[in-house]
Amino acid sequence: MKKLLLGLALSVVLHAQVDPLEGVWQGYDGEWVHVSRQLVALAEAIPQDKYTWRPGPGVRSTSEVLMHIAIANFGLLARTGQPFPPDLKEGMDTTVTDKAQVIAWLKRSLEAVKTAHAKETAADLQRKVTVAHRSATVDGMYLRIIVHANEHMGQLVAYARMNGIVPPWSEQAPK
Repeated sequence: MKKLLLGLALSVVLHAQVDPLEGVWQGYDGEWVHVSRQLVALAEAIPQDKYTWRPGPGVRSTSEVLMHIAIANFGLLARTGQPFPPDLKEGMDTTVTDKAQVIAWLKRSLEAVKTAHAKETAADLQRKVTVAHRSATVDGMYLRIIVHANEHMGQLVAYARMNGIVPPWSEQAPK
């Protein structure tokens, strides 16, 4: 009986783990969950001493890439009508390098996108906005946000691998 209960408990724990493909192919919201989880998992896997690492002069450091993602999320959301956080200040992309603070900003920006998108109606998504002197839609802004996050995810994966860090979802992949 003990073995049966232990097996059942282990089965529940294994099924409760995060599926590395959760969200994939599930539309915008699912894809946003997917990239958000990967960004946070990778940010957490990178040690503090690698947050100031950069692949070469004039290239963003790890913390700068993560803060760039967070700040861009808020900036692109602002084009849709969402307010900037009042505590987001000029220059934070280069001055915030502490891992805990960077991850907090990243999570905050990812949640802001998720929450704002969930509130948009079909009509809201078709509303016209202007960005970089061009006409766009709110839906287009959300598409840009997710593409931008994935673009920099690739950059961060390269940074991690250059430092001997395996992305957490690669460690969990079936062999």
